[in-house]
Amino acid sequence: MENRIIEEIIKIVGKENVLTSIEDRRCYSYDARTDGAIPDLIVLPSSSGEVSQILILANKYLFPVIPRGQGSGLTGGAVPLNGGVVLSFTRMNSILEIDTKNLIAIVEPGAITFLLQEEVAKYGLFYPPDPASYKYSSIGGNVAECAGGPNSLKYGVTRDYVLGLEVVKPTGEIIHTGVRTMKGVVGYDLTRLFVGSEGTLGVITKIILKLIPLPEAKATILALFQEVEDAAETVSAIIEARIVPSTIEFLDRASIKCSEQANPMGLPEGIGGMLLIEVDGNEEAIKSQAEKIKKIVLENKAIQCTVTQDPKEADKLWLARRTLSQATYNLNPIKIAEDVVVPRSKIPVLIRALEEMEKKYGIPILSFGHAGDGNFHVSIMIQDTAEDREKAEEAVKEIFTETIRLGGTLSGEHGIGISKAPYLGMELSPETISTMKDIKKLFDPNNILNPGKIFS
Repeated sequence: MENRIIEEIIKIVGKENVLTSIEDRRCYSYDARTDGAIPDLIVLPSSSGEVSQILILANKYLFPVIPRGQGSGLTGGAVPLNGGVVLSFTRMNSILEIDTKNLIAIVEPGAITFLLQEEVAKYGLFYPPDPASYKYSSIGGNVAECAGGPNSLKYGVTRDYVLGLEVVKPTGEIIHTGVRTMKGVVGYDLTRLFVGSEGTLGVITKIILKLIPLPEAKATILALFQEVEDAAETVSAIIEARIVPSTIEFLDRASIKCSEQANPMGLPEGIGGMLLIEVDGNEEAIKSQAEKIKKIVLENKAIQCTVTQDPKEADKLWLARRTLSQATYNLNPIKIAEDVVVPRSKIPVLIRALEEMEKKYGIPILSFGHAGDGNFHVSIMIQDTAEDREKAEEAVKEIFTETIRLGGTLSGEHGIGISKAPYLGMELSPETISTMKDIKKLFDPNNILNPGKIFS
């Protein structure tokens, strides 16, 4: 990047908020899974006005701009592909307002999800979206990817809590979308358009979020099964009984073994499937729901079922799930992480297909995740060899093909980014993709903002 452009950016944000060293820039060239190119510059803006001025410069000099939260994404959504400027929102991290009368919060994009949850809990309020990275991921990144999490079954995903946004368009104009109220249908729903757009249509600089009352009580149920299919069938049985837990998490045989090796919980040998279920609400309701779930679980061949309302005991039960992602690296050094979704009734079919694929390709394929809403995190663990990478690529294609065949979707949480872009046409028609590209061109005629994402 030319020095004169860098000098103009420094005038906007200050020299101390522009990172130019190769060491700093390299840290912004990858996310939690995907490597990209080293950016030319890292800029730490403090306001929508500064973001606007930088985007105006970008259109003048035609350099790419990549918005970035905490870099915890898994599809390369915040990774540069051809240099350019990374806008890091670590300085714009304030919780600006908590309105206890109207149950809303207004935050900047760099606010950490967990810190917001902790802060609103002091007022007896609850912000439910809880991606696995919630302790370090930012709200802005969650909004850009429309992040979900274990609570999605009962409470929905990020888009269900975004009431309004302040957005800087790729050409520099600042607009406000949505409302501070629970209802609002004036004009097009631009808020929903920006949520999940992966930083390709605008830079989010302020977010109005809906809050709900904090549940009074919670119960946690751990169910262990000899056969993985029995665990999968139990998920459908719980939902068919018209019980909607806040969470139903699933681990298959390989995931349980992997987690147990890393953090022994004293589980019986040979467990084929595990369900972690939570119900929340008022005290009487959760006791009734927990008993009903326990009955269903045992009727569906569970060999062990534990129920607790003690938070410390619950934390112990959750240990297997919380430590699993890192524990998978004990199998092999490279993880290909996918997050497909199928209808709940098709979960057993998907599980059986994944088991067959593991045998077919001879590489570990683990499945775990949010079984309550059919969202499975499939981790393919490989060695850093050409042979293993080729096997993994074929396995991914087969997983996606089977997911679509079952009436599912290629991503429930992670987004498309660059890693899933080549497969977009498996789910969306050419006409649909063309319409999306038209929207992108309308907002961003010079293709300045986060180029190369979603569409390969």
